Amino acid sequence: MNPFDLKLIGFELAMVLPFLLGYILYRRFRQLSKVANKLVILNLTAFEPPIIFWSIWGLALRGEMFILPLAGLIMVITGFCLGKLMTPLLIPESRHCKTFVISSSLANHGFTMGGVICYLFLGEKGLALSAIFITYFIPYTMLFIFFYAGIGKNTHRIDLKYIVNFLINIRNMPLFALFAAIVLRLLNIDRPTIAFPLNSLLAVSIALYYFTLGINFVTGDLKAFKLEQALLAGIKFILIPMFTFLLIQGLDLNADIRQVILIESFMPVAVYAVVTSILFDLKIRLASSLFIINSILFIIVLLPLFYLLNQ
Repeated sequence: MNPFDLKLIGFELAMVLPFLLGYILYRRFRQLSKVANKLVILNLTAFEPPIIFWSIWGLALRGEMFILPLAGLIMVITGFCLGKLMTPLLIPESRHCKTFVISSSLANHGFTMGGVICYLFLGEKGLALSAIFITYFIPYTMLFIFFYAGIGKNTHRIDLKYIVNFLINIRNMPLFALFAAIVLRLLNIDRPTIAFPLNSLLAVSIALYYFTLGINFVTGDLKAFKLEQALLAGIKFILIPMFTFLLIQGLDLNADIRQVILIESFMPVAVYAVVTSILFDLKIRLASSLFIINSILFIIVLLPLFYLLNQ
């Protein structure tokens, strides 16, 4: 078995086993629901920042890399438009449709899915490029998705204080780490040649994320919202990748950047679709169901296909 196969199996186990463990333990210890959010914060503050900082610091920056966040922005806007086009097929209720559209837009381009897949196929460079790719996420979510979710509601006031608190928050530590590493690169301060436990940190971070996902999984979600699940799978795994592929055909891009963009175009729903539904009193059960099932579909169907195509 070659090193790539071992790495792929290892990271799949880091996803599946913690997910099953979280699901089983929560059925025995319901108080674990209070721990889930703390584990997410632990991941965002202790594990993701050093991984992103180290990988970006070792990356040679080039001007064409700025197309990465632009590509991410185009993808999520495309998902938003496709979701809106599908709403006549859904329950004609505003909160239900908004939840579906937001889930169609926000994608797990970041460290908990897209970044890991890029790392598996492209190594540390892929991880670093994916971290640059995701920089579009916070302004897009805050300025557009939250605005769209809050239309017609007064559940959350978006003012200067809210914006500052949203930006200067410990959950954004990975973003701060990215900017710090870029500054070091621009100052021509080279990364030291020392052993860094990148694989170990990645495995722990992924395991924590999928453990919390298992805690929140409800078996009834497998049967709920069948139409919405089918439409969302078509948007995430067929339409957006096809559009992205056609869009970049005429562009003269570095092979690694092109591959990162294509990989990211297949990513499932982001957890922030669920967060948004909670903040703005949308359909939380629908958002959770779409997030979990769409993620599972990616892991059991798309990820093996990526592997076969890489052979």
